[in-house]
Parts: sequence; structure tokens; C-alpha cells
Amino acid sequence: MNQVARLRDIAYARSGDKGSAANIGVIAYTEKGFQFLLDYLSAEKVDHYFKSMGVTQTVRYELPNLQALNFVLSNILVGGGSRSLRIDAQGKALGQILLEMPIEISSDILNASKRIT
Repeated sequence: MNQVARLRDIAYARSGDKGSAANIGVIAYTEKGFQFLLDYLSAEKVDHYFKSMGVTQTVRYELPNLQALNFVLSNILVGGGSRSLRIDAQGKALGQILLEMPIEISSDILNASKRIT
């Protein structure tokens, strides 16, 4: 049975900037979570999620040895840290924003993908 969860339930993120682009690394807590991310979290989904912030292109890179995906979002910082009028001109909060993305996930995969505490 599928349910709606948040990306933060199965992964954590780190983000930063390079000029007017930003990158967001999404790191799965478990191998099962990483397999879900590979299938579910496409560049197109991330691009659509940030479209209202002006992103013009999103590219996804896979880092299986880290159980991670890295997304590069072009033009989201509107000129970069020294020119942008955004509150977060360096893109540090974009990872946290992405972690709020709702995901549709089966209960079994969600339970197998949560962080072990």
C-alpha cells in the first residue's frame, strides 16, 4: 500500500552554490532508500519542484558508492551570491527545501528506508 511521506524520511541533503547554479546532494539512509531514489527522484521531478524559483535546467548525477544523487540546478541563484537578491543567495537552504518534497512510497519501502537510530 502506498502512502505519502517526505523525502526527509528516507534521506538527508547538502547543498551549495557555484555562481548562479546550485547543487543539492541527496543521500539515502539505506541501500533500499537509494534504490527508491534512483527510480523516483528524476531530474525532471526536481526541476519541476524548483521551477517557481527560476531554475532553467536540472541535471542529475548518480553516486552509488555514496548512496547519493547530486542535482545541479542552473540559474536558480539569479546571478550568484554577490548579485542575487534572494535571502539564501548561496543556496545553502535548497537541500532542506527539497527534503520537504512529498513522495509516494510503499509502506514496506518506507520502513526499510528510514534512518536507523
